[in-house]
Amino acid sequence: MSFDSLGLAAPLLKAVAKKGYTEPSPIQEKAIPVVLQGKDVLASAQTGTGKTAGFTLPILQLLSQSQQSQKRQIRALVLTPTRELAAQIYDNVKEYSEFIDFRSAVIFGGVNQNPQIKAIKNGLDLLVATPGRLLDLHNQGELSLASVEILVLDEADRMLDMGFLRDIQRIMDLLPKRRQNLFFSATFSKDIKKLANSILHQPVLVEATPENTTAEKVNQKGYKVDRGRKAELVIKLISEGNWSQVLIFTRTKHGANNLAKKLAKKNITSAVIHGNKTQGARVKALADFKSGKVRVLVATDIAARGLDIPLLPHVINYELPNVPEDYVHRIGRTGRAGASGIAISLIDFEEYDYLRDIEKLLGNKLDCETVSGFELENIPSPPKQERGPRNPNKSKQGGGNRNSNNYRGNRG
Repeated sequence: MSFDSLGLAAPLLKAVAKKGYTEPSPIQEKAIPVVLQGKDVLASAQTGTGKTAGFTLPILQLLSQSQQSQKRQIRALVLTPTRELAAQIYDNVKEYSEFIDFRSAVIFGGVNQNPQIKAIKNGLDLLVATPGRLLDLHNQGELSLASVEILVLDEADRMLDMGFLRDIQRIMDLLPKRRQNLFFSATFSKDIKKLANSILHQPVLVEATPENTTAEKVNQKGYKVDRGRKAELVIKLISEGNWSQVLIFTRTKHGANNLAKKLAKKNITSAVIHGNKTQGARVKALADFKSGKVRVLVATDIAARGLDIPLLPHVINYELPNVPEDYVHRIGRTGRAGASGIAISLIDFEEYDYLRDIEKLLGNKLDCETVSGFELENIPSPPKQERGPRNPNKSKQGGGNRNSNNYRGNRG
């Protein structure tokens, strides 16, 4: 199937061709005709499936075909959880609207609001926003949502993970009751389904891939290694493999900073993205990584959500996520757009519970091995079966192993 068969107008097809795309992805093929029909959409789509074009292209067509008021009002609102993702969606909107009369802007926190307010005052057709900054500017009287015809909730699962539920509910109260709603999420928990039911009206279900599956072209493997030697193993893999572009995930900000320091000592250039970094620092880090100025980008889950890095060859889970769905999001950064990729997980014995949770979610075992020279030393012993009464004089001090439950939740 070609883009020409989806019902898109010539100026949009021209923009698509300029980007070098000839065939729509599965999510685009399924979503675009439905959105053009004005129906609500409930879409199961991971990052890297082409979902942004799946809602951007039909929205541009619908709004460009309807009459604009003399003073342009916001007629489409795209809500997204992170600054990085908001900026990327806005870039896509600009590219696809190049050959039509259309105005758009993006607003998010962490930067001066004055240029954002100026863009709104000049009149908009579409606004891309993070919930916090949107509510701030609305409360200041700098924008109105009374004319919104189409709402997009992108990466809804991450919005809930980041605590935006109350903000989303406040924003819903500011929107017209009659509107088209497009709801995108990679996973569907009970809370996500409850939110979707409260927003959508007779939605059409669109699925790009089965829920919580991983990209087919991602080669997944695990290396069992002692926690204290993970950095050493990462350095070995990158150096001996001569890897030039590697995205590494840690659970905490502190862990990300420490790993970057260890890489620097071995002359491996890296940049770090996490919640404590300023927006300017995060943008620069991503730009340096994309351009090849640095070989490694070290990131936490929340900061990396929505990052668009084309043809990324390697992802390393320096630490397994304690939320199994995050594993799917992480490795979904590679193996995109038909390209192959490698996702490596470093697993110490305290993370075995995380590994089992991930394997249960995926429905298959992760191929795990040990690298020569990095054999495990701290291997947990199976619990002993006690017989008879416990010796009251026996010390209660356990040796060596931390309870894995105490290890959960250290996300920072």
